Amino acid sequence: MSQWERLKQLDSVCLQRVDELYCKEELPMAVRDYLAQWIEDQDWEGASRDTSRAVVLFQVLLENLDNQYSRFVQERSFLMQRNFRRFKQNFQRYQEDPCTLAEIINWFLTSEREILQAAELAQKVQMLQVQQNSMESESQRHIEKNVREFKNKIQMMEHSLRCLEEQQDEFDFKYQTHRMDGEISIYIYTFDHDHVFVGTTDEAEKKEQIKGLQVMLNMLNISRTTFLTELSSLLDSAASILASLIEELEDWKRRQQVSCIGAPEDINLEPLEKWFTQVGEGMFQLRKFLEKLQELHDKMTYEADPIKDQKPSLHVRVDALLTALLKSAFIVETQPSMPQGRGPLVLRTNVQFSLKTRLLFKVPELNHSMKVTVSIDKYRKFNVLGTSTKALNMAESLHGGMVADFRHLTLKEQKAGAGGKGISDLSLSVTEELHTLHCDTQFDLHGLSVTLEASSLPVIVISNSSQQQSAWASVLWFNTLCTDPKNLMFFASSPVASWSQLGQMLNWQFLSCGKRGLEQDQLETLAQKLFGIQQNYDNCKISWTKFSKENFSGTNFTLWVWLDGILNLVKMYLADLWQDGSIMGFVSKGKEKVLLKKKQSGTFLLRFSESCRDGGITFSWVEYSNSGEPNVRAVQPFTSTDLKQIPLAEILRNFQIMEADNAPVYPLQFLYPNTPKDQAFGKYYNEKTGGECVYEGCCQHVKSEQLLKRLTVQLFAMSLYHHFSDIGHSGCLCKVHSDLLVTVLLIIFVNFCSSGESIL
Repeated sequence: MSQWERLKQLDSVCLQRVDELYCKEELPMAVRDYLAQWIEDQDWEGASRDTSRAVVLFQVLLENLDNQYSRFVQERSFLMQRNFRRFKQNFQRYQEDPCTLAEIINWFLTSEREILQAAELAQKVQMLQVQQNSMESESQRHIEKNVREFKNKIQMMEHSLRCLEEQQDEFDFKYQTHRMDGEISIYIYTFDHDHVFVGTTDEAEKKEQIKGLQVMLNMLNISRTTFLTELSSLLDSAASILASLIEELEDWKRRQQVSCIGAPEDINLEPLEKWFTQVGEGMFQLRKFLEKLQELHDKMTYEADPIKDQKPSLHVRVDALLTALLKSAFIVETQPSMPQGRGPLVLRTNVQFSLKTRLLFKVPELNHSMKVTVSIDKYRKFNVLGTSTKALNMAESLHGGMVADFRHLTLKEQKAGAGGKGISDLSLSVTEELHTLHCDTQFDLHGLSVTLEASSLPVIVISNSSQQQSAWASVLWFNTLCTDPKNLMFFASSPVASWSQLGQMLNWQFLSCGKRGLEQDQLETLAQKLFGIQQNYDNCKISWTKFSKENFSGTNFTLWVWLDGILNLVKMYLADLWQDGSIMGFVSKGKEKVLLKKKQSGTFLLRFSESCRDGGITFSWVEYSNSGEPNVRAVQPFTSTDLKQIPLAEILRNFQIMEADNAPVYPLQFLYPNTPKDQAFGKYYNEKTGGECVYEGCCQHVKSEQLLKRLTVQLFAMSLYHHFSDIGHSGCLCKVHSDLLVTVLLIIFVNFCSSGESIL
């Protein structure tokens, strides 16, 4: 199928883009349509650079236009004759510059392909959405179905209530008519199901009429009873739906909880908001039905009237269900977080943080009228400063939800003596103390008044930035292992974590920092480092103390400090390389040698250092001796201090070592397993041709040539350092090497001092 035919089959939105593309006369749509196949078969891009080819295509184009014109003459298509004659005249202006016409046509074809690609992408997205919708849980489909049926039944009951009112009005009219005749002595308001009227002055004449009224009243009683039974049944359905909604909301809260520590969970509230609103509106409608029944009862009642007997209990049930719905519907949509914080749920005194609450039951009548107040628990004494009271406002939500968005809150710790320290008496550190922010508001509508409360997930409150690392460890541990957000005593006796739980949590951290999680091999390397070589790690456990307090084996820092340093390094300097898979990351030195010794000379891999407290990355490469023996070499790790001055891609690009004859060589050639270095990292190189370029760490713009010279010397000096350090580790740094190193570095120092520049 031709490209043009594919375009014609697109939806109306895409066709609108096609119309906009061909709204001018550079290439009329009619010409594109009638000459579609011929136009697509030509190499217009090549012709735009080759005058002779452009001339040939220009002449053939005019001939094709003449042929189409002749065809329209034979078909007596006056309008198309006129149009194609004009098209040819317009094209003839390119006779002296046919390359421009070729370039124009090529641009149109390229634009068409872009429209097609966009349409295909949109179709793929739609298919993914369909797949996602098809993956909805059974419970969600069940809720959607039940809510829809609930709404339909309420509409049917509304009709039944109108019929009931008409039925009562009809009875009342006929009864009042007979009563006005003065002929009926009536005791209708003591109806005992056996008779309605006792005695008349003219029983013979009124007997049939009385019998008719008796039948009407019996039918009215049946209708009242039936309506109340249906309403009770509908309340049973509402209770069942509400239970499902609360269960679904609890699932959402758990997803929100793990999303706070990096889990890629869906925390969209729109389905829940829709269901809560529809069920809430339906129950308020049932409440109105009961009020209407009370009106009917006040107009006319009788002995054993079902409204009198059943309406009070039904009203209590409706209000109880509405109260439960409203209390569940008030939630913390966005957990407390600082703008520049490590993550949510870590707050610092005297630093602003934000918090957003939401009422899932949308009530436009209460927009701007429900005031939400934020407070904090009393374990440690804090004052909540800033705007701590705001109204639920539908304008602050993209989808019109009722939210109160607190953006400028601050915690200030009260002075000692203002109260007991509470939880701190348990000898927990500050970064293990859990606190909860509370949000309160009052719901008042149609005589129903309910106090609503919502609480945040537990937060850690610190007083200086040095506590952030430890506080974030506490947040990770709590939200990985604890499903009860009210358990503020969690760290008094923290449970152990299984390897699967810890591995999943670490995977989320790398996914959120570098948009790529940990692969199975990387997780296995970490497990081996923690537990040694095991057949299976499912039964392996790690305690909170071992994770965050005890020094890691062979180091003077904890497991979390080491991992957090790597995460920060990835986030700040290595995100792109980590995301595209260039960094192998976690691989043992033994496995590293096994992998590299099977590869060609110059193959290298990137791994995280096991000895750097604050995170480091190093690379190892394989080279072969004259006898063919493989030798795996490595450099000392690069830390954030190094990467702040020189990006890792530039280090890899320019890394050199000195051979015995003092000739520099570039040992890094292929990224493991066999990707040429420039192919793997070329897109990250800083070099630009012409003009100026900016190098991170420099305080001013410098010419490209100066920058490259500076960068080369920096890397050369760094390479010498790593090279001789490598030799030094093997105990082979002889006096010749030492003298050479000093001489070269002295030359570099003198040259740059004379130019007024700094080496590093």
